[in-house]
Amino acid sequence: MEYRVLARKYRPAVFADLIGQEVLVRTFANAIATGRIHHAFVLTGIRGIGKTTTARLIARALNCIGPDGNGGPTVSPCGVCTHCTMIAESRHPDVPEMDAASRTGVGDIRDLIDTVQYAPSSARYKIYIIDEVHMLSASAFNALLKTLEEPPPHVKFIFATTEARKIPVTILSRCQRFDLKRVGTEVLAAHLNAIAQKEGARLAPSALTLLAASAEGSVRDGLSLLDQAIAHQAQGGGDISEEEVRAMLGLADRSQVVALFTLLAQGEVAACLAQLRALHEAGADALMVLQDLLEFTHFVTRLKHVPALEKDIAYAEHERKAAAELAGALSVPVLARLWQMLLKGLAEARRAPLPVAAVEMVLVRAAYAAELPTPAEALRALEKKTEPPAAATAPAADIPPVESFADAVAALERAREMLLASQLRQFAAVVSFKPGALCLAMRMTTGRDFTSRLAAALWRATGLEWSVTLAETADSPTLHEQEMARKEKQKQEAAAHPLVESVLRQFPGAEIIEVKETA
Repeated sequence: MEYRVLARKYRPAVFADLIGQEVLVRTFANAIATGRIHHAFVLTGIRGIGKTTTARLIARALNCIGPDGNGGPTVSPCGVCTHCTMIAESRHPDVPEMDAASRTGVGDIRDLIDTVQYAPSSARYKIYIIDEVHMLSASAFNALLKTLEEPPPHVKFIFATTEARKIPVTILSRCQRFDLKRVGTEVLAAHLNAIAQKEGARLAPSALTLLAASAEGSVRDGLSLLDQAIAHQAQGGGDISEEEVRAMLGLADRSQVVALFTLLAQGEVAACLAQLRALHEAGADALMVLQDLLEFTHFVTRLKHVPALEKDIAYAEHERKAAAELAGALSVPVLARLWQMLLKGLAEARRAPLPVAAVEMVLVRAAYAAELPTPAEALRALEKKTEPPAAATAPAADIPPVESFADAVAALERAREMLLASQLRQFAAVVSFKPGALCLAMRMTTGRDFTSRLAAALWRATGLEWSVTLAETADSPTLHEQEMARKEKQKQEAAAHPLVESVLRQFPGAEIIEVKETA
């Protein structure tokens, strides 16, 4: 049999199958229940959200006669009667579908209007579905106005469009409008997981989240990406991992994007270029790396104002924690400047003959700008007739003793050296440590002056002279990995508690999200 793509195979057959469109379903159900069915509908929303599918569902709901042939309009069409079957297959003579993108002229609309006066041949209503209605010409819209205002009682119109603002207000005012919402990442990921299970495929939760996030709220896009991921799995079998999905989509490892963002904020030009080259050679698309940086800049800026957004599932826990630390370290003017430079740079890179080179130039500009004062700082400096204030060069007073690497990182955080502290927590594995001497293996690209900057920051934060060296590798875990291991151990210990075991047995599928210690 010919293969059917997932977007067609799992097209919603009833309103209950529409995900994320509860308002539309409830409104239409109430309209049918009370008999207040409008004569014209406009369905708007992004591509792949279900506009045409919803239009066909409305047509089936209004024309369904039930399995016994005696049913009336219903929000749950039977799917087996003649009308339901023919409408689902787009071949019902009383439910014509017109693509306004290819039939835009007034002549096409006049041909349609000429058939409005005739009663339906077999259905309860004659329903005209016009897709991409915003593509109609001005004269075509004008020709439709009178009929749309006073249609015969047996006629309904359903318009679908991605550009509602391009529809004349005279048309919109005669229609009942439904805005189909983007489907949230969490909801779409669950939907993709259910379909993957029906197809006998297994995806890691992080891979599902990545697919859902890449779909940007479009169900059809999400199913198309899932189709591609399953085909990718067919070569090797086993669970589909996040890394495989990233490779399939040409996306960069998000943790490496976080590291690149940190380097940008620190003005590490050489390290930024090295990091980009490493990502590019690993298969990441340079333009997508720039887009990921933009997305992360936006996330950090939002976190600065709404800390509760740290629970956004589109990011892993360690990425959310790094973003929160960066939000505390960077000012809004710095984040806004970085956003503008990346946004303008992305547009330039898309037009450039050599996108990788263009992205490199964007990173160079952004990294150099990180060392410049903001306009407000420069203005204050001019008013005082002094240079913008430099970083403090004297060590802090009343410093707690530094007896471990964790103490050193905590000291950096107290001294507001948040970027360095974040890098150390996320990417530094300790080779050796004693107060004043530190050897690290960094799991990220660093600039040539990284050790000198870290030594100077540690001196300011601890009051001790420091020797900082770098090694190639280390077996020890990073502070972040230690924290994750501690939390996992807490979860395992909690799960072993008799009371918790009882609760988990009572609620199959439940899991322990977080363990909080109480005094």
